[in-house]
Amino acid sequence: MNNIINFAHRGASAVCPENTMAAFRKGLELGATGIETDVQMTKDGGLVLIHDETLNRTTSGTGYVKDHTLAELLEVDAGSWFGPEFKDERLPLLEDLLDLLQGRDTILNIELKNGTFLYPGMEEKVIAAVRDFKMSDRVIFSSFNHYSLAYCQSLAPEIRTGILYGEGLYRPWDYAATLGATALHAYHFAVLPEFVEEAAKHGVAYHPWTVNDPERMKYLIEAGVSGIITDHPDLLAGLLADKGV
Repeated sequence: MNNIINFAHRGASAVCPENTMAAFRKGLELGATGIETDVQMTKDGGLVLIHDETLNRTTSGTGYVKDHTLAELLEVDAGSWFGPEFKDERLPLLEDLLDLLQGRDTILNIELKNGTFLYPGMEEKVIAAVRDFKMSDRVIFSSFNHYSLAYCQSLAPEIRTGILYGEGLYRPWDYAATLGATALHAYHFAVLPEFVEEAAKHGVAYHPWTVNDPERMKYLIEAGVSGIITDHPDLLAGLLADKGV
């Protein structure tokens, strides 16, 4: 059994405000060997790490990310909603996270949040940033927008892509081949051991999301997945250590 990537979902989002530098650092501290994050684009082309298209849920701001400049978004509080001790957290730039991980061997899963708004030019900007930090070999692009993934493959074939999906997909390893993708980022209930085995025969890895139940983690580890995306990297790290993987 190969080493399984322990992806901290939006950082250690169970104990820190999601998609903040505090969450990313905490994820690494808790044993994550991968970080999963989400990128959206500002009105003036900045790449900020936030899950929602709107600011309302996880910041002191309101409205759509796309309707604000980068300078405006760097002023919002991205931590107090989670706890007063995080009041100084700000929305990170993609470049901030790349800088944090550049000197490590951590895998970075960048989810392109361009399913609701297409953010023209975002793929080029994200690829340029990854290349600037010389991290192409440690990055995986994922998205529910599979057209975007195919476009990323055409622009940067050296950067891996993972297909995000939530329901049963028929022979997803065959579908992955049509996009040039090497990973399936499936909702964890759509993952069966026989699927993992068949995908592996086609050179395709499974990285299911978002897995927080220890029994489900054990099931997926035994199924042979290559990575698990979780809010609790410490819990997963403990299970992986127990199993020697």
